[in-house]
Amino acid sequence: MKQVECVPNFSAGRDVRVVEAICDCFRRTETVQLLNSSCDPDHNRMVVTAIGAPEAMAQAILQAVGVAIQSIDLNTHKGTHPRLGAADVIPFIPLQDMHMEEAVELSKRVAAQLAETYQLPVYLYEYAATAAHRRNLADVRRGEFENLAQKMQDPAWFPDYGPHTPHPTAGASIVGARPFLIAWNVNLKSEDLSLAQAIAKKIRQSNGGLPFCKALGMRLDAKNMVQVSMNLTNFSVTSMLTVFEAIRSEASAANVEIAGSELIGMLPLEAVVQSFAQALQLESFSSQRILETHQRV
Repeated sequence: MKQVECVPNFSAGRDVRVVEAICDCFRRTETVQLLNSSCDPDHNRMVVTAIGAPEAMAQAILQAVGVAIQSIDLNTHKGTHPRLGAADVIPFIPLQDMHMEEAVELSKRVAAQLAETYQLPVYLYEYAATAAHRRNLADVRRGEFENLAQKMQDPAWFPDYGPHTPHPTAGASIVGARPFLIAWNVNLKSEDLSLAQAIAKKIRQSNGGLPFCKALGMRLDAKNMVQVSMNLTNFSVTSMLTVFEAIRSEASAANVEIAGSELIGMLPLEAVVQSFAQALQLESFSSQRILETHQRV
């Protein structure tokens, strides 16, 4: 049976009722499994990880976006994480018996449904992007909700589906298909936002840093510290340990310690194995050397 993973990000991290109502859309949909949900009051954002049959997933997303539109008003929304919409970004990741081309088609169908059902502007990104300048999520989201109306006056930024004006409270959504990525944050024992931003700039690929690493520096007021927030889009090339050690080195140079790190959503076993083997300098090590990966005969 075909399976797809979906990792939608919603602009809600402070109201438990909204978080649970969105999660319920995945819990109650047959052939869809809610694997994980995480929310953060500083980011004021939640991330859902679900897997399931493609058409069932599409229905769960349609319902969840409806809840987000009813519950979230970006005119009063405040948070450290960039956002364009109440249902900010909705990526589909092909899994079992599913190819990227099928995930792209699914993302387009869902985008069209969202636009028609909710009169919501929708942009396509990553593998579903209709133009090169729309492929990168950061480029589509640049300007955020506050500048969306002005951005949409430019024909280069007309939405792929829906009205050419923002939804009055929900902004716009970004839907697409992409490979798996690791969403991951490293917290620093410091309140110096400029330090976190400088480290993020140093390590991210777009500024000549580590390949397949995207990073931003953010403030965490609830914890009185700052954070390097990352997406690692190809852990086979750049491991989590490589990124972690790079951050630790830059922070240490500023006499700052790492407070800890947090995983957002799920990650593949191979990413854990890779960093474990790298840290211990294990030779010829793979997940096949882990006892639990072998089924009993």
